[in-house]
Amino acid sequence: MADTHGGLPRMSTARRSEVQHVELHHGAATDVGRVRQANEDAYLADPPVFVVADGMGGHDRGDVASAIVVEEFARLASDGYDAERGAEAVAATLQAVQDRILAFDAEQRASGADANFSAGTTAVIALLVDSSSGPVWLLANVGDSRAYRFNDGELEQVSVDHSLVQELVDTGQITEAAAAVHPSRNVITRALGGSALPGGVSGEADYFLLPLAAAERLLLCSDGVSGMLDDQRISSILGSCEDPRDAAEQVVAAAVEAGGHDNATAVVVDVVGLVHTEPYDADAQRLSLEQKLGALP
Repeated sequence: MADTHGGLPRMSTARRSEVQHVELHHGAATDVGRVRQANEDAYLADPPVFVVADGMGGHDRGDVASAIVVEEFARLASDGYDAERGAEAVAATLQAVQDRILAFDAEQRASGADANFSAGTTAVIALLVDSSSGPVWLLANVGDSRAYRFNDGELEQVSVDHSLVQELVDTGQITEAAAAVHPSRNVITRALGGSALPGGVSGEADYFLLPLAAAERLLLCSDGVSGMLDDQRISSILGSCEDPRDAAEQVVAAAVEAGGHDNATAVVVDVVGLVHTEPYDADAQRLSLEQKLGALP
């Protein structure tokens, strides 16, 4: 299922922001895949806020955890936020997510669920914020849901996975190629919720700022996409689809065609340009013309 939207982002009315002038187009798609019985992924595409959340399979009610992520960030998009304090808004929203998931766990246990009941999800977020140089992307991730940028035909992963294999790569114990097929490649080290994770709960996010000019197109996706498609295949699709709706649908379709071992979700966002918000003033134009003709001083 895909959707699209372009237009002015909603922001807090407390102050005007350059963020309001950025026009975005987007597409989104999700699929249950060929193995899972339910789709525990969820996404939000409500400019200027975009999210992909991947409910953790093998845990309890990952679908509830990912839905909570989307609900809380939908609230952020709806209510607006201070674009000069975007990281604080994201951190507060993630904390609200964490609190709700842990409260859900407690409710389930009190209702008779197993003592180890634990819902969990990963998440990747993108939203526009203000900087001294103008609007920029603020990206955040918890777990192994990913953010990529696609610029001048080049694909680059922006986020860093919070996963066991990423730690092994970082310490030089295995290569990137070995990580892709490692038997523990699905073991994550951070999550929202996930109280049953080894080492306890850590919902801490990493943050990245990205100039708009350096990210003509963003891709947010669950590991059902990144685990099935290599960078070359993702880049080929993003480069061949002008419309972000087509790009999102084809990325997900390719992940399913490649095996569909997990739920697959993609959100593609294009920076189209700046919206001209100054109203057209016919009188001002007429006077200017008269001045040009010498009729007015």
